[in-house]
Amino acid sequence: MSLFICPVCGKPLEQQVKSYCCSNRHNFDRAKSGYVNLLPIKGKHSKVPGDNKLMVAARQEFLHEGYYLPLCKQLCEVVAAHLAKIDGEITILDAGCGEGYYTSYLYHFLKEVGIRAQMMGVDISKFALDKAAKKDRDIAYAVGSIFHLPVGDYCCDLLLNLFAPYCGEEFLRVLKPQGLMAMVIPGERHLWELKQVLYDEPYPNEVKDYTLDGFEIVERKLVQEQIGLRCQKDISNLFTMTPYYYKTPQRGAERLSALSSLKTEIEFEVLLYRKK
Repeated sequence: MSLFICPVCGKPLEQQVKSYCCSNRHNFDRAKSGYVNLLPIKGKHSKVPGDNKLMVAARQEFLHEGYYLPLCKQLCEVVAAHLAKIDGEITILDAGCGEGYYTSYLYHFLKEVGIRAQMMGVDISKFALDKAAKKDRDIAYAVGSIFHLPVGDYCCDLLLNLFAPYCGEEFLRVLKPQGLMAMVIPGERHLWELKQVLYDEPYPNEVKDYTLDGFEIVERKLVQEQIGLRCQKDISNLFTMTPYYYKTPQRGAERLSALSSLKTEIEFEVLLYRKK
């Protein structure tokens, strides 16, 4: 039995060879890559919701180059230190997993340090999940909405919410009592030098209050590094995977496209919460 639930009736879904099926015989085929689509038609706000092929490909190529490894390692260390205190197999949901870069990295990190985990990823972009499922068959991936997660009540020890929309009500629903939630948010000066190229008057990111209803914060780590983008392809991929791609004036985009290398700050905050 999987931890996914039927989006039609809410019954648990059983994973079969090529599909997922509930006791009411609602059946959902798995794609060739392995993910299952559990997003109801009424849950779509556009014909093709979520990140498009261009953004997904750019993010996958950029992350593959290792520029965000400092963040990945810090996230894994924070999470593993707390999960090690839990007996038995851990259940983890990555809510807004994208192409599965952080999902897969954490899964294999935990495996190496002796923590057994059942891992799931949910994202609204089928293009992202196709990439994720092809990369790691040990992780269960489903197309779905963060605001209506296709996961049962109180089943997760840890929920990841990394650069994705936040839905406190749903996250509290799926987390076990005293369950953990790991978030990553950009710091004030994240990609500052990139923004200096794009905008005549760059502005720092707004970092909001850490207080979240229903949660208490248990740990906070700041990740700050200077990265050197080695070629125009890497610069373009970083630009394309950010919201700046849709907000930048043409003049700024042209300045960026003329560069063959770029050094810029990366700054993230890793926040770990516990469900009250």
